[in-house]
Amino acid sequence: MATKYLLVSGGVISGIGKGVIGTEDFAFLQKHFTRLAQANHASTASSLGVLLKSIGLKVTSIKIDPYMNIDAGLMNPLEYFDSETTYQQICDTETDDRHGECFVLDDGGEVDLDLGNYERYLNVTLTRENNITTGKIYQHVINRERNGDYLGRTVQVVPHLTDAIQDWIQEVAKVPVDSTGERPDICIIELGGTVGDIESAPFIEALRCLRRRAGPNNFLHCHVSLIPVINEEQKTKPTQAAIKEIRSAGLSPDIIACRCSQPLQKSTTDKIAMYCQVEPEEVVAVHDVPSTYHVPPLLERQGLIPLLREVLRLDTLTIPPSLVKTGAETWQTWKKLTNEQDRTQETVTICLVGKYTSLHDSYLSVRKSLEHASMRCTRKLEIVWLNSTDLEKDTLLESPAAFHKAWHQLCTASGILVPGGFGQRGIEGMVAAAKWAREKKVPYLGICLGMQIAVMEFCRSICGIQHAQSEEMDPLAEHKVIIHMPEVSKTPTGAGMRLGLRNTIFQDNSGFSKLRALYEPETVRSNGVLADSDSTTTATADGEVASKPSASEPPVISERHRHRYEVNPEYVPIMASHGLDFIGKDESGNRMEIMELKDHPWFVGVQYHPEYLSRVLRPSMPYLGFVAAAAGCLDEIMAKSETMVNGNGV
Repeated sequence: MATKYLLVSGGVISGIGKGVIGTEDFAFLQKHFTRLAQANHASTASSLGVLLKSIGLKVTSIKIDPYMNIDAGLMNPLEYFDSETTYQQICDTETDDRHGECFVLDDGGEVDLDLGNYERYLNVTLTRENNITTGKIYQHVINRERNGDYLGRTVQVVPHLTDAIQDWIQEVAKVPVDSTGERPDICIIELGGTVGDIESAPFIEALRCLRRRAGPNNFLHCHVSLIPVINEEQKTKPTQAAIKEIRSAGLSPDIIACRCSQPLQKSTTDKIAMYCQVEPEEVVAVHDVPSTYHVPPLLERQGLIPLLREVLRLDTLTIPPSLVKTGAETWQTWKKLTNEQDRTQETVTICLVGKYTSLHDSYLSVRKSLEHASMRCTRKLEIVWLNSTDLEKDTLLESPAAFHKAWHQLCTASGILVPGGFGQRGIEGMVAAAKWAREKKVPYLGICLGMQIAVMEFCRSICGIQHAQSEEMDPLAEHKVIIHMPEVSKTPTGAGMRLGLRNTIFQDNSGFSKLRALYEPETVRSNGVLADSDSTTTATADGEVASKPSASEPPVISERHRHRYEVNPEYVPIMASHGLDFIGKDESGNRMEIMELKDHPWFVGVQYHPEYLSRVLRPSMPYLGFVAAAAGCLDEIMAKSETMVNGNGV
């Protein structure tokens, strides 16, 4: 059976929602609609994928990014803006250079944050090949030319580059990405940027050719456009112009998804249908809803599933009854969870103390993981975005109001989270936040750098090592309790870190651990999928088979990493003697992976990035425990023996 393709493109503005249909900031986005890169937060492509999976189909995704970078590994979340630039100032500048976070995959691929949306919504495990960039595809073609693969021909954008794009898509579309281990039925392709951008031209031509190569009823094109509201009137001209432009490039959308702050009026739908040559039922309204998790049900209510069935002839596919049943059950769970969240009244306030808080997408996966955990705890989530420099003494002298406001926000939060980051700026503010959380018994979660911060603070305050420091901050420090990993290059180059899925083994001293108690029912996590309770083996990241620990052995977990610094093992004994237990280590036993304090509601640091494996219906355990502790329901969460959604679910 031929693979079917669903292309999602965007017009009028970038970040409109082809990869991300968001709702919370739409009024703000409309105001700044000429420069919106990555401003929304729930994927149209992912939402369509959820609907396809709800009927039992196997779905994979590909993101095309027209930028010249090979990958996202060396991209600064804020790019050209300095550390003091605010989100408002960024949006008031005439540039689109705001990339957001770098997402890490099992294979160590550093990719666009939209691949995180695909994995979270579809419960799939993607590879670096699922992210195509201009730099990557040009490198591929040039390497082939250097190897003589073109037999001396003149290598051109058409046909050689466009053919390479099509071949790449078709090969990646065949790769299994879920627990079935089977070839996907349908591949969702998101074309980044805006149709009409010069850098997108080769990809648009390649996709035009791919439609013909795929054959009838095997290719569907959904184009996402903006419907601005001016003086209470919904304007369709931008969408008409966008459709005209994409048709001139050779693509003709089958569905037009209209992003608007309010439901589309019938007159608006009819006008778009008339002037864009589609039927009214092929014009889909994606208006503001309480949360982005409501977008798939919103699309379902507008008849998207029957429309997809008709255009792609999905009824010709043979779908195993087990997948149909699993898809239906998962869909019901999804709708139940979103409905329960609407009725939730209690709020949990999390203070995120970071370096890049001026752009919230810098911590998109962290935010989504907190949302997943808060939904499981039936709490509404409120995130206080706190720039760590505002907690430092220098700020007290330069801006007393900002200093006191920051400390008030920190002191009144239910929980404190310090995420990953690089560089010296704001470090002492993070140390101060960790000290407050430890001394005042406020739930604390440190991710990567956040764990290193907690170690530095503990060594200074408890172990008497007054000048404990990280080698990253001061290479000449006397007491480097955080050191550069010896096997990693000190030159910042692509993939120059410890990346991807790695095993962590809970130690014999971890019996008291709340985090271990949360992990233990699942025993092993590999490739983002939890081992079945009666399984004795599980696949590792590189395809090898690892034995599941017996009941008498400490559990093994696999989580994704992205770091080049680690806890100095020489200082571990003195920390242990003062009460700081490293309850999780790597397979060598020399690399510290998890720390946890006894006699504290929740004080946990992890060297890995658990947010990369969090799913909508299967929250990350470190985040779940942290949010539950902050919400005062940790005992209740730990007591539950809920069945985690697995396999074809989300």
